[in-house]
Amino acid sequence: MGCGRTGATLAQLVEDRGHTVAVVDQNPDAFRRLGTQFEGQRVTGVGFDRDTLLEAGIQDAYAFAAVSNGDNSNILAARVARETFGVSNVVARIYDPGRAEVYQRLGIPTVATVRWTADQMIRRLLPVGGGPEYRDASGAVVLVQVRVHLGWVGRRTTSLEQVAGGRVAYLTRLGEGVVPGSDTVYQEGDLVHLMLREEDVPVAEKALSSAPPAGEH
Repeated sequence: MGCGRTGATLAQLVEDRGHTVAVVDQNPDAFRRLGTQFEGQRVTGVGFDRDTLLEAGIQDAYAFAAVSNGDNSNILAARVARETFGVSNVVARIYDPGRAEVYQRLGIPTVATVRWTADQMIRRLLPVGGGPEYRDASGAVVLVQVRVHLGWVGRRTTSLEQVAGGRVAYLTRLGEGVVPGSDTVYQEGDLVHLMLREEDVPVAEKALSSAPPAGEH
């Protein structure tokens, strides 16, 4: 739903990957953004209207993205898609980061574009306390980048997990992502991305920002 720059780009990307796509927008002129190569369906109407969604084939949809320029319209459409038509893969773009967090906790994945960009920047400026890279639908589990003391260099990532109380989801090493195995060791310069409960983040940050306990391997 929504054929602005984001919606048109998203529709084309999904179609390029071999999927069929239907795009809904109230303004028929908006479909010009799709270009002449787009083979999907163009449906003029309100994106949270039942008949409009049925015309777009919502009953057979694997996923639904609400990316219009209105927060209320997006969240309403996302809820209709999920709760009325049973679409399990639903995401809504929400401009207001406060609202985005509320709906995320209600189980509706959201993308708050300005907040996302700001979070990406601040995590690089202030790795500790910069906010989660990812939060699950319940809001309880987060992925965070943590600063690790140089004393951990040469120690297995499993040792970091034991002290932090979470899982090392991946490392960024020399600019590339690395999924650690049981024998992977922390190297100087690695960025550690930890998955854990949000309430445990302060404890993990404190533990890893200090040298490892004596006898820790």
